[in-house]
Amino acid sequence: MATFSGSDELRGAVVKNADLRGAQFRGCDLSGVVVRGSELQQMEIDSPWIFDGDNVLLVNGVDVLPYVDAELNRRFPGRSEQRAADPDGLRSAWAKVESTWAATLARAAAMPDGTVEASVDGEWSLTQTLRHLIMATDMWLGKGILGKAEPFHPVGLLDTGTAREGGPDGLQTAAPSYEEVLRARAGRQTMVRDFLAAATADLLAEPRPNPHDPDHDETVLSCLHTILEEEWEHHRYAARDLDAIAAGRV
Repeated sequence: MATFSGSDELRGAVVKNADLRGAQFRGCDLSGVVVRGSELQQMEIDSPWIFDGDNVLLVNGVDVLPYVDAELNRRFPGRSEQRAADPDGLRSAWAKVESTWAATLARAAAMPDGTVEASVDGEWSLTQTLRHLIMATDMWLGKGILGKAEPFHPVGLLDTGTAREGGPDGLQTAAPSYEEVLRARAGRQTMVRDFLAAATADLLAEPRPNPHDPDHDETVLSCLHTILEEEWEHHRYAARDLDAIAAGRV
């Protein structure tokens, strides 16, 4: 099977009468891709950035993004609050996130041994997902908002699957236990909750350097929105994969 990795040789390509059944596109830029007169049976699109900006996704001339967004809000009560813009709204939004995750972790605990470490279709396990959310909290609250010199918990996990230890360049050599991850995760959830408890409208409007690009300013509010977005997107992945495990599709 041909593999195209780190390449732009297909940019602007025209693919006609080709059999792409079972093909996978991961981490690719498919902006502006046009699919016409093609079979799309059981096609799956999953993109956490699909709702960003003025994006559209046209299916037979109909922008389906508003329908997808509304359906996700229906499936995950509380998700619609992730763009809350005032302290009370943010406190409510975070409470919904915490209660949703608590139910999901309780579900996982009732499933067969090994569930929390199982990977579905090469994606992160539940344990790895929680580790990534620890890192996301440290990045956007610890570093971005609070400006901590050493914000990262050693069990946190980067997008690249690299564990942080004490800073952005350190690596943790041994994977932590699920119990260790749960303790660290609970601590980070408390950190967000405590911050929001004292948040004011003036504080939300304050500028902060983007933790990934210090030359670009964010607001405290936009940093919190990123945390909430991370929480809901990764919860969706976790719920999807637990469904697959429960159905024996692993």
